[in-house]
Amino acid sequence: MPNTLTDVVPVLVAQGLQVLRSACVMPRLVNTDYSNTPANQGDTVNVYIPSAATVSDVAPSAAPIQGGDSAPIKAPIALNRWRRSGFFLTDKQQEEIVGGVQSAQTREHVKALAQDINAFIFAQYKKVYGYVGVAGTTPFASAVTAATDARATLNRQLAPLDDRRIVLDVNAEANALGLAAFNAQYSTGQNSAIIEGTLGRKLGFDWAMDQQVPTHPAVALTAGAATANGVQAIGVGSTDGGRTGTLSIAKATNAAPLLAGDIISIAGDAQTYVVNTGVSLIVGNTSVSISPALQKETLGGDVITLRAAHVVNLAFHRDAFAFVSRPLMASSANVQEMMSIADPISGVALRLEVVRQNKQMLFDFDVLYGAACVRPELAVRVAG
Repeated sequence: MPNTLTDVVPVLVAQGLQVLRSACVMPRLVNTDYSNTPANQGDTVNVYIPSAATVSDVAPSAAPIQGGDSAPIKAPIALNRWRRSGFFLTDKQQEEIVGGVQSAQTREHVKALAQDINAFIFAQYKKVYGYVGVAGTTPFASAVTAATDARATLNRQLAPLDDRRIVLDVNAEANALGLAAFNAQYSTGQNSAIIEGTLGRKLGFDWAMDQQVPTHPAVALTAGAATANGVQAIGVGSTDGGRTGTLSIAKATNAAPLLAGDIISIAGDAQTYVVNTGVSLIVGNTSVSISPALQKETLGGDVITLRAAHVVNLAFHRDAFAFVSRPLMASSANVQEMMSIADPISGVALRLEVVRQNKQMLFDFDVLYGAACVRPELAVRVAG
């Protein structure tokens, strides 16, 4: 056994960082706030969303310019995910690590934490209301239409043109790799699709594949028409400048559930809307919280359509989602050695604690993080 654990811990942390940098896809694509400042579970970090700016005519005058006050929105991200994964090493195994033998077990446990982080960021898709593609049909089977439609939707939603990404599941990526628009060197000037199996940057997006792309489990509406209940004004029910609002839905017969994250559309309105909070549509009229607030007045009797269950491939600007990670406050109880590092590449603050238990050492990795969809207008689902 080495005389001190200080020889073992840095090696294992370094191995952990390598895994984070390869396995954590989403934190590298979204707005990431990392810091060495310690925090506790339940703390919040504010991500600031700038307020809209205006212009005015220039009017030379002796009077000073009266500037408008900026009012950026504070989006608090709760550090509510404290996750751990650990393993035991005997004295002999510790000696082997110091001697240069790699610990495969380290990689597995840090990979589990990376997958947990990835899945949690993906779970924030439920606020995204932009929608292109066809539920149940994997995109890019024969054309790049899904990408150009996603680009058009982001443009209509006024997303910045830089820092755009598309994250696909394994089936959508496989389709895309087969398209000449992506893999033909003469048309792309790149050979990475053929040689490396990566899509690179095309059509204004950085492309990535992730094995954890989620599926939204919409429940088909029961028999009996679902329609808009009478005339409803643009922005009805909104108290936040149109980011959210309400829609009264009339169900003719048979109650039906709506799930948080369901996508609905209204006949005659090109905008798609997301259901903010799960609710059961009763026979009669039900108020549903939606995002964004109504973009077009309903006339009454407008047919409501619910998108079926779909794979949630995502096209987005990096500022659509925010991810925050902080190292945890130091704990001295039963800890023989501890090391924390906030990694600027993966965006994750990783801690390793070593505790002696029953004549062997517990090497315990943990992370503290939170994530949210803070600007849903900067994202769109590419349904599959």
